[in-house]
Amino acid sequence: MWKYLSWLQKNLVWSIPLSMLAGLIFGKVSDPVFLRSAILPLTFLMVYPMMVTMNFRDLLKPGGNKLQSVTLAINFLLMPAFGYGIGLLFFPHQPMIRLALLLTSLLPTSGMTISWTGFAKGNVPAAVKMTVIGLIAGSFLAPVYLKMLLGTVVEIPLMQVFLQIALIVFLPLALGALTRSWLLKRFGEKRYNQQLKPKFPPLSTLGVLGIVFVSMALKAKSIIANPAMLPNLLLPLALIYMINFIVSTLIGKMLFTRNDAIALVYGTVMRNLSIALAIALGVFGEKGTDAALLIALAYIVQVQAGAWYIKFTDHLFGDSDSSPVTIA
Repeated sequence: MWKYLSWLQKNLVWSIPLSMLAGLIFGKVSDPVFLRSAILPLTFLMVYPMMVTMNFRDLLKPGGNKLQSVTLAINFLLMPAFGYGIGLLFFPHQPMIRLALLLTSLLPTSGMTISWTGFAKGNVPAAVKMTVIGLIAGSFLAPVYLKMLLGTVVEIPLMQVFLQIALIVFLPLALGALTRSWLLKRFGEKRYNQQLKPKFPPLSTLGVLGIVFVSMALKAKSIIANPAMLPNLLLPLALIYMINFIVSTLIGKMLFTRNDAIALVYGTVMRNLSIALAIALGVFGEKGTDAALLIALAYIVQVQAGAWYIKFTDHLFGDSDSSPVTIA
């Protein structure tokens, strides 16, 4: 089973589209309404394993303040502005699609941030710190931004959004920290890092694929009735990721060394789509399925873009040093 799950995690460029296709077929041949009850457990499966692998003591490590500050500015000033503007440009009369773009813009960093930074031989400790800070900051700021920017066109149940975030972020965070602490005491740091820690990301991937499957199944009949829906959603997504990559690359090249610049790019371009999906479906119910479809498509754009960007990092930032980089 672990080999299969690991394959799914390492081949997201294939496993996510296949999951979407399976959901589309399932939703066409059956009534997928019952799948709504799977959203919460699948969300927990997405988030909890990621929390077990995080070491929140990284927040206390000194240094890197300039890098973290610039990352926060891009994630919570520039990107929400881009997400909101592109939503207005492409979907002026579709508030739930605009909500989806804003959600993806407001929730930065995920396990992919750390992984891709490591693959590109960037500053992995900085990427870990970005992921923790982005997760916490985004959880508090997202409801406020949603209310301020979309409150006049979409009813934003502010307390319900906060409660959903508490349920899908802070509860798994607390349980993950307790689990990590117990595993370290029970098995020791060496065995934890070498044998136990690598088993959690594939479990998170299983949750991602499950929620993508559910999102596509719930919208299957609408997609089949209007197939132009998918390219119409993919175009603005591709645009916002392209802008994000260009802006972060230019800022990284101007202000930071190679390794820090790579961490900056992946710390600002990789979005926490799992939490965005959970909020869209968990808070907005039936209306949220439109938003969930766009967020599910964002997985395809994000994974493909992240993988291709690695091929150009040496050309953009110079060759890496010969020392190996360990993914923390």
